[in-house]
Amino acid sequence: MKKFLLKKNGSKLPGFGLTLGFSLAYMSFLVLIPLGALVLYSTRSTPAGFLAIISDDRVSAAFEVSVLSAFYAALVNCFFGLAIAWMLTRYEFYGKKIIDALIDLPFAIPTAVAGISLATVFSANGALGKLLANFNIEIAYSRTSIVIALIFIGFPFIVRTVQPVLEDLDQEVEEAASSLGANFFQIFTRIIFPAIFPALLTGFALAFARGLGEYGSIIFISSNMPYETEIVPLLIVKKLLQFDYVGASVIGVAMLVCAFLLLLSINFLQGYARNRRGT
Repeated sequence: MKKFLLKKNGSKLPGFGLTLGFSLAYMSFLVLIPLGALVLYSTRSTPAGFLAIISDDRVSAAFEVSVLSAFYAALVNCFFGLAIAWMLTRYEFYGKKIIDALIDLPFAIPTAVAGISLATVFSANGALGKLLANFNIEIAYSRTSIVIALIFIGFPFIVRTVQPVLEDLDQEVEEAASSLGANFFQIFTRIIFPAIFPALLTGFALAFARGLGEYGSIIFISSNMPYETEIVPLLIVKKLLQFDYVGASVIGVAMLVCAFLLLLSINFLQGYARNRRGT
C-alpha cells in the first residue's frame, strides 16, 4: 500500500507538483497580486512623502485607536472565549447545541448589521444605554464602543480555535494528576494551559488581525471623530473619497505591514510553545 501511495523516493505523494503549482497560482491570484499591486502603487510616493503621511498626527491617532482597540478586544476575548470553549467541551446542558450554533453568528451576519444592532442597544435611548445612563456611564460613540464591537465580531475566533484542542485533550491525564493530589489550578496551569496555549495564540492573532481591519460594525457605533475615535479603515475610505489614492495606499501598506508582523510574531511564539512542550 505504501509503495502504491508513495513515489520511488518515498518522500512525496503522487500529484505533489501539480497540487503545489495550483496552490501557488491560487494564492498568487487571490493574495499576492492584489497586495503587490497595493505596495507598487504606494511607491508613487517618495520615501519622504511616505514618512510624512505615516507620521501625520491624524494617521498616528487612527493607528493608536485601531491597534489598542483591537488588542483590548482580543485580550478580553481570550478570557471569555476560553471560558465558553471550556463550557461547551466539558459540560452537558440543555440548549448546548443552540449556544454552539450562536457562536458562529458574528461570522454570518453583515458587519453593518452588527454595528446597527450594537448602536441601537447602547445608544442613549437603547435598553442598555438607558440602564447605564443611571450610573453616568456612556458606551455609544466612544472608544469603549469600538472595543465592544470588536469583541462581538472577534470572539468566535477564540472559541473555534481552542474548542477542538480541548476536545482532543486526554482527560485521563487530568484524572491521573488529580489522583496524585494535584488541585484544579495545578492541573490547569501545568497540563491544560500548555496544551491549548498555541491554539489560544492563534485565536488571539486572528481576532486581533480581524479587529485591525474592521470597518462596518464600528462606524455605526463610534462617533468617528478624528484624533478620538477615528479608525484606520475609515481614514483610508476618507482618503479615497478625497481622491487621495496615494495617501490611501500608503496607509494601507502600513496597516498591511503591521498585520504581517503580528502574524509572523504569533507564528514564532506558537513554534516556541510547541517546541518547549515537546521537550
